[in-house]
Amino acid sequence: MPISPSFAASRPLSVIALTGSDGSGKSTLQADLVARLREFGPTEALYLGQSSGRIGEWIATLPIIGPSLNRYLLSKSNKVHDRPSAPPGNVTALAIYLLSRWRAHKFGRMLAMARSGVLVVTDRYPQSERAGFNFDGPQLAKTEGGNWWVRRLRGSERRLYEWMAASVPMLVIRLNVDAETAHARKPDHKLSSLREKAAGWPHLTFNGAPILDLDARDEAASVLNSSLQAIRAALEASPIQAAAA
Repeated sequence: MPISPSFAASRPLSVIALTGSDGSGKSTLQADLVARLREFGPTEALYLGQSSGRIGEWIATLPIIGPSLNRYLLSKSNKVHDRPSAPPGNVTALAIYLLSRWRAHKFGRMLAMARSGVLVVTDRYPQSERAGFNFDGPQLAKTEGGNWWVRRLRGSERRLYEWMAASVPMLVIRLNVDAETAHARKPDHKLSSLREKAAGWPHLTFNGAPILDLDARDEAASVLNSSLQAIRAALEASPIQAAAA
């Protein structure tokens, strides 16, 4: 890959976004891509999920109240997933909103790195086309009703995701996988949730970004090589060529 030592001139937003269902191999591909791309220029990995699992693990370590608080927040979050038409309570809405604010904070870090000439390879990428954390979209948009506080948080979260989605990555690599394969790789995930993800991910457009669709069931080496070829083409395309396309 004869790429310039700096990615600053490649595209206005030098970001490669890896998307797809849990169990599609995003984390593995991200690590492999970063290792290879660092040979040709500054490259960094960034996780753009809402980090609820990692935050929950941290809360559980708090003395005395940690485990109970973690269980309480998880039960509130599960109710939003299982009964999206029911208006969330104030505490639930605030917890979801803060997760989205945390994602937006990480997105700001990504923008700063990309604008400094670093190629950023992200695990997940926020979008505003489809609601729900299952698709890296606004979670409160799945709910209906609520008091003025909940409605205000819902509107603010929607604007956050519209702001993030307006920054189009250089390339989206979408790893497609069926629910059964994903469940075999991630047995701790609900099969019903994986089926929803497997059906919904192929329909997202990411605000018109170039998208490379790959079969996540293929050999890892094949997925990596196809990704590298697409990234090379994206890096070699000038801004004028990209705009014309």
